[in-house]
Amino acid sequence: MTAPAPQARFEPGTTVVRRDIHAGKVWSAQPYRALADSGTVLHLAYWPGIRSLAPTTWATALRTGDDAVRKRGLADLAAGSWELGPWAWRHTVVRSRFESGEWFSLHYFQDPATAEPLRLYVNFEKPARRTRIGIDTLDLLVDLVVEPDLSSAIWKDQDEYDHGRRLGFVSDADHHLVEQARMRAVGLLQDRSGPFAEPWPTWAPDPAWPPPELPDHADRVPMGTAR
Repeated sequence: MTAPAPQARFEPGTTVVRRDIHAGKVWSAQPYRALADSGTVLHLAYWPGIRSLAPTTWATALRTGDDAVRKRGLADLAAGSWELGPWAWRHTVVRSRFESGEWFSLHYFQDPATAEPLRLYVNFEKPARRTRIGIDTLDLLVDLVVEPDLSSAIWKDQDEYDHGRRLGFVSDADHHLVEQARMRAVGLLQDRSGPFAEPWPTWAPDPAWPPPELPDHADRVPMGTAR
């Protein structure tokens, strides 16, 4: 992967909104705090109590564990038809790493009380595009879940990814690029290189920091005017 040119940076402590965009609409919007930004690698933090916007079917599926609702939400996503509702993050502190031009991001989950490392998610998604308020991307459903010591990993939501392909949500072109990204991520993990060479980024939010909040109209695509 050719490294893209550095872009304008987000200062530490500022709010960075990660949004998923599909069919010209906002599918989710989550406000993070910026921790560090080189212009090509962006580190963000997220913790319990932060309020975001998410599809109502996705939120219902999480609350109830109803797989039928989850599948209906995926069909709505593929069709470009869904409703957004409020959602508050729970249970874990997350530190996330986004690299410009890459088809996956890393998310380090830890216990909010003890800072104990819990798991590392390698989330496959469209490369993040920087906007005036944050980054726009699109989650492509499949994840690699890695033990904190990097000793083992398992694929998650492969069935959902396959269903997304059947629905046309994941195009053949995107599938090809995701497959390349999967092989690259596994290779880097096995070699303990790239982002996997970095130590576990244990972090806790400063109690004086208020939770980041979504700006007005974060649910509108024009809000994402490029920086």
